[in-house]
Amino acid sequence: MKVLTNKQLIKTGVNISPPKKKLRIGWQGVFSLLMYVLMYLPIAVLAFYSFNRSPYSGAWEGFTWEWYEKLFSDERILSALQNSLIVAFSAVGISAVLGTLMAVGLARYRFRGKSLYRGISYLPLIIPDIAIAVATLVFLAAFAIRLNVWTIVAAHVVFCLAYIGLVVSSRLTNLNPYLEEAALDLGATPVQAFIQVLLPQLMPGIIAGCLLAFVLSLDDFLIASFTAGSGSNTLPMEIFSRIRTGVKPDINALSVILIVVSAIVAFVAESIRASANSQHLH
Repeated sequence: MKVLTNKQLIKTGVNISPPKKKLRIGWQGVFSLLMYVLMYLPIAVLAFYSFNRSPYSGAWEGFTWEWYEKLFSDERILSALQNSLIVAFSAVGISAVLGTLMAVGLARYRFRGKSLYRGISYLPLIIPDIAIAVATLVFLAAFAIRLNVWTIVAAHVVFCLAYIGLVVSSRLTNLNPYLEEAALDLGATPVQAFIQVLLPQLMPGIIAGCLLAFVLSLDDFLIASFTAGSGSNTLPMEIFSRIRTGVKPDINALSVILIVVSAIVAFVAESIRASANSQHLH
């Protein structure tokens, strides 16, 4: 039996190319696409109307940067932004120290009631914000503490602490505990071993946790509204007070800025965490 070569098959007109695969889109792809549309289409519409020349969002009258420029001359917006940044940086700074120490203590030491303490420490992750807000307000009222910016900071430390502790704990599980023991065997004190050996390895997780907590604190409305005093509005509170009379393009612009900043910070946090994990694996 004579076997034809590829060139001979081509001359005879026989198609020897492999069959083309048909593009098949399953229900999972359709469902994912639908979810992305539902999540991001409102944001796209919001961004579109933030450039609308019309003071009302109902009709498009042309492109303008006016509403973005107006934000930087609005004293109420700038004051609310200042309060939000004070709250976020203060709460994250306190939570970074306490959350790191909490995570290290739970991972490296044994003590009575450790499991119970671990569950209580991470409880703010699953408790509804309204419950945290009401509990904090009742506590402050019981001790007759005057509401101001720092009471918002205290309330935000509660959930920021849990998020930073969780991220640092996940980082701790990937570290080699024998490095600290080696440092102790070489004459380092426990404090020196923590600062010079453990802390540099935890730094990517600490930074990622701080960035995540910063976004959550900056965007929080419910807890801040319960614990804020007179004249200590945060940015989300200011936005909410203005949309009661209708959504204006300047609020659209401010919302777009908040979304972009939050997305950038969240992306940086995830990049730092992923980079640290990949370096550890290699």
